[in-house]
Amino acid sequence: MPAPLAERFAQYAFDLKFEDLPSAAVHEAKRRFIDSFATAVGAMDGDAYPVARRCAERFSAKPSAGMFEGGQTSPEWATFVNGLLIRYLDYNDTYLSLEPAHPSDNLAAVLSVGEMSDRNGRELIVAAVLAYEIQCRLCDASSLRKNGFDHVTYGAISSCAAACKLLNLDVIRSTHALGIAGVCNTALRQTRSGELSMWKGCAFANAARNGVFAAILAADGMTGPAPIFEGELGFMKLLTGQFEVAPLGGRDRPFMINDTYIKFWPAEYHSQSAIDAALQLRTEIGDIEKLRLLDIHTFDAAVDIIAKDPEKRRPKTRETADHSLPYCVAAALLDGDVTLASFDANRFVDPRLLRIIDLTQIHRDAGMTARYPAGIPNCLTATLDDGRKLVREVEFPRGHARNPMTDAEVEHKFRTLVEPHYGKDRASKMLKTLWAMEDQRAGDLVKLLDRHQG
Repeated sequence: MPAPLAERFAQYAFDLKFEDLPSAAVHEAKRRFIDSFATAVGAMDGDAYPVARRCAERFSAKPSAGMFEGGQTSPEWATFVNGLLIRYLDYNDTYLSLEPAHPSDNLAAVLSVGEMSDRNGRELIVAAVLAYEIQCRLCDASSLRKNGFDHVTYGAISSCAAACKLLNLDVIRSTHALGIAGVCNTALRQTRSGELSMWKGCAFANAARNGVFAAILAADGMTGPAPIFEGELGFMKLLTGQFEVAPLGGRDRPFMINDTYIKFWPAEYHSQSAIDAALQLRTEIGDIEKLRLLDIHTFDAAVDIIAKDPEKRRPKTRETADHSLPYCVAAALLDGDVTLASFDANRFVDPRLLRIIDLTQIHRDAGMTARYPAGIPNCLTATLDDGRKLVREVEFPRGHARNPMTDAEVEHKFRTLVEPHYGKDRASKMLKTLWAMEDQRAGDLVKLLDRHQG
């Protein structure tokens, strides 16, 4: 009989080496660190960050790990604070499958444990590719949200695996760590239902923090329950049903990191193609006051995640607005772009924006559902006051693996978010360092965003 899945993950983590990674995977990992540093800086003005940072500053540890703006705390708390920043704007990367995910959420754990263990950039890249591989393969294998559980449940496993790799745990201790991480981090989908709260942007940071905690315990000899996936009361019995995980990436198999997507707009990923279509329609509509009806034909996941709740039509929080299909489309049509400013609180009561939302009808489309998750098709039909109907459909928005952003576009996104906080010269130095991160130490990379560093 095959070894239990957690043991197979542990063996894979133990065996994976930098030399196993093709240049494309290494390059993509660097792009994800660059993108994640950018989204973290963009979130520093968010309301949840100071709460988390105040809590983290109460704790010290040996060894410690750094927070992005400076200061040391425990590796678990650093994972939470930095992970919150990476995720909070809903601007970090995405993977869509039976379960959607934001795999760069794992990078906070990679950086914190990497610093704790004094690892270099090559080792960070291996841990990042590993975390992406495990999380995305689990997302391919079985849905969590269909049974009311949240995608971050898989994140505790993937972050733990990355932490085990960086702590240089053997297969036995890594298997125990995965058992600890898996048994106590089942998250409820209520995080993303109705009016969304600060916790939406914190949920994976918490899962990653707990994955790190599990790895640290196992490193000192704590044992964990097994088999965590196949057991009588394990994942497959209680959460997902039976599933198989496809062969993991290797020398003769591609790695999942290259199949994930960088976001072009700061909004939930299922809205990206609708935003793209709306921006194309806007130039043809001209005067937005001519709009009399907007029909959006979309797939089931988009309806269920970002359209069906009544709160999505009158959001009261940033978290709800960036998870609202009608709101994001209305902002694109009205403003000609979707930016961080699109989700300022004063926009929630903008009568021009609310008028477009009220003209919007959402339609489940079986044909589009059949094309998901390979694509994320959204079709917009605008009916104007003279009776004309204008139609635009987009399936692969900018940033999708089938329509990837260029390195120049990734750098532009980085500069847009980082330069207002750190200035042009320092942003340029950060980019130069991150593109050449192989021989940097983890702690030095975290210090790139330290306010007290030159």
